[in-house]
Amino acid sequence: MTGSINQHASALAGEWRRLGRAATFVALLTAPAFFLVLYDTDRLGLIWSLVLTVLGVVVFRGLVEVVTRRLIPSPTLYGANQSLMAQDLVARRRYWFWRTKFRRLPMWLLFVLLLLTLCQVLFSFAGVSASFFHPFAGLRQIFPPDTLPQLALVFVQLPLLLFINVGILFGPFLFMAARGIRSYEPGDASWGVKIDDVRGQAEAKEEITRVITLWESGEEFEQAGGKRERGLLFLGAPGTGKTMISKAIATNFNCPFVTIPGSGFAQMFMGMDALVVQLLAHKARKLARKWGGQCIVFIDEIDAVGMRRQALQGTSSASGEMSPTTLSDLCFFGPSGSLTPGGDLVIETRQWREQLFAQRADSTHPGHGAFLRAVANRVNAVFPGGMGGMGMGYQGQALNQLLVVMDGMGEPPVFRKFLTNRLNTFLDAIFLIPARLGRFRLRVSTPAPRKEEIYFIGACNVPISVLDPALTRPGRMGRHIWFRTPTKDDRQDIFDLYMAKVSHEPDLDTDHRRDELARITNGYSPSMIEQCCSMALTIAHAEGRREFAWRDIVEAMTTVEAGTAQNIEYVPEETRAVAIHEAGHAAAGHVYLEKEILSTRLSIRKRGSSLGHYQGMEKDERFSHFRGRVFGSLVMTLGAMAAEHVFYGENSQGVSGDLQSATATAAAMVGMWGMGPDAVAIDIQAELPDHEPDVGKRLQRIGNRIMNRASGGSSMMGDPIAAVLGDPDKRRAAAQLLGQAYVTAYTLIATNREKISQIADTLVERKELHGDEVVDLLDSVQLTRPATDLTDPSTWLHA
Repeated sequence: MTGSINQHASALAGEWRRLGRAATFVALLTAPAFFLVLYDTDRLGLIWSLVLTVLGVVVFRGLVEVVTRRLIPSPTLYGANQSLMAQDLVARRRYWFWRTKFRRLPMWLLFVLLLLTLCQVLFSFAGVSASFFHPFAGLRQIFPPDTLPQLALVFVQLPLLLFINVGILFGPFLFMAARGIRSYEPGDASWGVKIDDVRGQAEAKEEITRVITLWESGEEFEQAGGKRERGLLFLGAPGTGKTMISKAIATNFNCPFVTIPGSGFAQMFMGMDALVVQLLAHKARKLARKWGGQCIVFIDEIDAVGMRRQALQGTSSASGEMSPTTLSDLCFFGPSGSLTPGGDLVIETRQWREQLFAQRADSTHPGHGAFLRAVANRVNAVFPGGMGGMGMGYQGQALNQLLVVMDGMGEPPVFRKFLTNRLNTFLDAIFLIPARLGRFRLRVSTPAPRKEEIYFIGACNVPISVLDPALTRPGRMGRHIWFRTPTKDDRQDIFDLYMAKVSHEPDLDTDHRRDELARITNGYSPSMIEQCCSMALTIAHAEGRREFAWRDIVEAMTTVEAGTAQNIEYVPEETRAVAIHEAGHAAAGHVYLEKEILSTRLSIRKRGSSLGHYQGMEKDERFSHFRGRVFGSLVMTLGAMAAEHVFYGENSQGVSGDLQSATATAAAMVGMWGMGPDAVAIDIQAELPDHEPDVGKRLQRIGNRIMNRASGGSSMMGDPIAAVLGDPDKRRAAAQLLGQAYVTAYTLIATNREKISQIADTLVERKELHGDEVVDLLDSVQLTRPATDLTDPSTWLHA
């Protein structure tokens, strides 16, 4: 013997072998005497005597195995050679087999005695007499042989009726679940989608192509020591192309494809969701065996089944609500993500785009899952707990089964493994057939793992922290691929795809127009861009034109964003007032955010509840902003109110949303982002003579007026804004910030009064401007940035 085991364990293993051989020798030595007793004394036939003798030898040998194992400890063979471990494995199998049989022997004897007793009770009621240990004579009197077929038919019918009733109850639900599992063999799936049709996700496409290529033909990769990924997880906002790229995978890659929505696992009764997982795995294995060993399973909206389980809810990384870190976290109103509740001020940033796409996520799960949940809720209301499969207390059965299936795809067939184990154990336990005879193995070979490979792809819109960590760990869906919301360059790439499919004027093919289209479609998903192209062609055909022009696609975009424009004619005074309001936003943003923001739209057409709106986008993708950028957004927000005061000496109701947004922003700057009032105000205040009014108090007084006018708005109703404004020191600092922003905006509008008037006149005439039209108009009037002198009394004239 060799191996890194201690000498005591080695000696003990040797003694066990000798003891086993001695027990076998004793059994064989006493076997002739036992045979003679059976054959001569008990007068049994030769065959029966031989069979019982062999059985007695085997049982005696098994009894010795059980008794000695109870009295003598088994050796520890960690690190021993394969021969010694194989012998120990056979010995342990024998011990388990015979220990189980001897433990069950009393139970079988008790069961037989109980049956014999029941027979005697039956005989007493029927008036039949029969021996206790020979009840068959009495049973033949009660049940004549000619009635046995009818009795057998009854015993067959009862289980059959039970299965029929179970099928009637559960069959429709299983049928609905099976219909939700769609399978596509190579050549079946033809959605007309190619990998190249998924635009704006170059990194994701490259990663997916690399992984799936290894799935299909990665033998050399595995021979080099690599291991193929078991699953992919697509993460990203709705409308970023996750489902579309899955269709491209099913269309372009030469392997079968099985898909199921996450809601397809939702079932009415307890345990049926786990059965759906088994149906899914069975179909995937079947297709994999047919098509060379690979199959891809795609689970859309996997968060419906893969949410973090209740026992893990407390382990999430974040506790409580996070404080807002950007303006989009703080001020995000309506379907367009406006900075103001009125919906008239929209600025595209990276954070705004992520939040806009997240807002579009459909919280409901379509399909029969919603129907089953509704039915289950009604039943549970009458019979609490009757449909536990839909209750929160039963969360995670489908997920648990899915995790087991993902881990067990490489396991050998369960039934074959069971038969092999039991047959080999029986052959070892009877002591008659050796494990080997020379070079020939006399045991059934261990079943090899399944050759078919099942790969999983999941897609969801929720953060990865919401999903169960057991699902997203390496070895399951451990490769995470992020789909970003389309940037300006991505949108231009998407336009190149869809514009090539529809008839349009050649002017729209120029680089300048494509760049302008990408700029004015901030926040658009690929499906929205496709809808705009189709709607623009619809507008052109309605007017008798075969190709659509710039004005058609602009009208289509505004219709997709804010609904069909309402042809409402304002009274002239109100039209100009709305134009002055929007011109104030545009001018302030153009001057004080010139390096950060590019204007994309200026309109006074009523869409939804907004009489007009100004829209812009960040020139560069940014993840954070300095104080100057945030303060510039304050000036832009209050620019409309300042314009109304400059032109009319008072403000309209339209500034209510601006005031709420500005107050919330100023409070966040002071209380959360560490951005206090401008230090220039302190310098100016220090230079003022003693008899001059205190500039800081003036700014604070103006800011308090703005906050008081905005009180009661939703932005100030909850934490953390309310906490900031409730602190006297922070409230004073926020008020000074608002005062500075308003005075800055007012000075700008007053200095450029005639130019603002020109912008408003053009807007009244054109109604709506897009892209370069807005930029050219703002550049043409040549707005000047005034130097604000807080010591000049004229600066405070209308403050």
